[in-house]
Amino acid sequence: MKFVPTPIADLILIEPQVFGDDRGFFLETWHAAKFKAAGLDLEFVQDNHSRSTQWTLRGMHLQIEHTQGKLVRTISGSVFDAVVDLRRSSPTFGKWWGTLLSDSNHRILWVPPGLAHGILITSETADFVYKCTDIYSPQHERSLMWNDPTVGIEWPLPPGEAPKLSAKDLEGKSFADIEKFP
Repeated sequence: MKFVPTPIADLILIEPQVFGDDRGFFLETWHAAKFKAAGLDLEFVQDNHSRSTQWTLRGMHLQIEHTQGKLVRTISGSVFDAVVDLRRSSPTFGKWWGTLLSDSNHRILWVPPGLAHGILITSETADFVYKCTDIYSPQHERSLMWNDPTVGIEWPLPPGEAPKLSAKDLEGKSFADIEKFP
């Protein structure tokens, strides 16, 4: 496994070694000792799986208590994965970064607590799976506006295409108004 730093502090892109032949492929997606050796001593308490149709945008989500670190990947299709750093003490506070995660590039992303996180489905459908370091706590969940002009995420939507959003995501708060982390 290759652990690649990103432009956001503590956000790590993981490129697993893929072993393939004419029968298919094999790869490790989680190996506690390898992650620990890379400085990620993690314990997961919940696994999640979502399936979405093209141009669905899920995000930008965070929890102000029971903050979750997430190990995310796409097992079918492709997604544009984006994060916004909401940690005031971080050198990348207020910055965003995004990357493509797909069933063909096999990339995995470690999203530490304190970041707003979201995905845009870029294929016809996509299955997205992730491990969480804390439980889902609906009363502590918040949504940052997916299109906040202060943040300026460059979502790869085709011209004239509007994302499919949940009611919760339609009511996302601006960067100025969203609760931040120390």
